[in-house]
Amino acid sequence: MRMILAMIELEVRRLRHDRTELYTRAVQPVLWLMIYGPIMSSVKAIPTGGIPYTDYIAPGILVQSTTFVSVFFGLTIVWERESGILKKLLVAPAPRYATVIGRSMASGVRAIFQILLIIPLALLLGVKFIPNPAYFISAILIIFFASGGFAATSILVTSFLKTRERVMGMGQAIIFPLFFASNALYPVKMMPPILQYFALVNPMSYVVDAVRGFLVSGDLSGLGMDLAAIAIFDAAMFAAASISFRKIIE
Repeated sequence: MRMILAMIELEVRRLRHDRTELYTRAVQPVLWLMIYGPIMSSVKAIPTGGIPYTDYIAPGILVQSTTFVSVFFGLTIVWERESGILKKLLVAPAPRYATVIGRSMASGVRAIFQILLIIPLALLLGVKFIPNPAYFISAILIIFFASGGFAATSILVTSFLKTRERVMGMGQAIIFPLFFASNALYPVKMMPPILQYFALVNPMSYVVDAVRGFLVSGDLSGLGMDLAAIAIFDAAMFAAASISFRKIIE
């Protein structure tokens, strides 16, 4: 636990000195909410359960933005390998899985800062969130832990690809299928059958469903399944990334 907290504290130090990436990554979700949401809200064919369309997609855009940060966390790992930091971590008196979980959960810190940037902007654009502080905190915690699983996925990919260019290309190949084959922009029942099956095993679908329930719809009937799916996803990615972690520097 001390190792994990040290990794998180390291990420906080980095963000204190350089927050440029957070600001630039906030541009895309704002464009989704400012342009795509109002345009598509005029199309009445998408069933949102009586929720304005911009409000409906706001949790999905929020999750997509934080997942984007996590999936590209492997670029930081590449930099740490080139600078020699990873070699020092491997010889530290701590289990390898603690190092992997710590580095993965550190991406959750970036996700929280991303949330704190996007939510005020969404409020300015007219998105109506449920005014419940406990719900906000719960949504943030869900995104925090889910970000760890996506960052572990990035570490796993980095252990095989190893270069920044390949990691960036694979990150694009991962994030967009997860995003468009989830319930971020439209209900799963509107998808073709094959995509509906994919949505069932898509971790982003469960993260969006839980966050949407807390922030917009108030429907928490599927929360138990959402949390179980996120926990299984995180555990599987942490285990796989821990096994392959040493390959990053070999």
